Amino acid sequence: MLVRQLLSMKDSAGKPELESRTILTIKPDATVSEAVQMLAKHRIGAVVVSDDGETPTGILSERDVVRQLAAKGTAVLDSPISELMTREVQTCTTAEDALAILERMTKGRFRHLPVVDDGGRMIGVVSIGDAVSGRLKELAAEKDALTGMIMGN
Repeated sequence: MLVRQLLSMKDSAGKPELESRTILTIKPDATVSEAVQMLAKHRIGAVVVSDDGETPTGILSERDVVRQLAAKGTAVLDSPISELMTREVQTCTTAEDALAILERMTKGRFRHLPVVDDGGRMIGVVSIGDAVSGRLKELAAEKDALTGMIMGN
């Protein structure tokens, strides 16, 4: 399965205010408090940081916020996102293998991956949940095909 298939399978179940292809971004000078509000409102685990809304310059996850809250206290909520965000954002393309990105996310211990086109512009975001769901669907299809072969269907 390819990343393009993961994107096509995404739905907004449980997130009625979001369309499946919506890419939420926030500017690096926004406060952590604003980012937390966005994460909570949209029930998402990370937001892409971008100056122009098209190219990722960072990513801020719930984990980033929690770690800084533990280290610095609530004062961190008034800090700009640029102080907390992960600056080296890993990305993928629609032609990449979903299992390969699942392995990359697991090894790198991150859960969200912006999908970019050849020009580096974002066209979607896949989560580790999207990759796991895609893999489970792939395995179910393989099982059904093998069962059909064994049963002579």
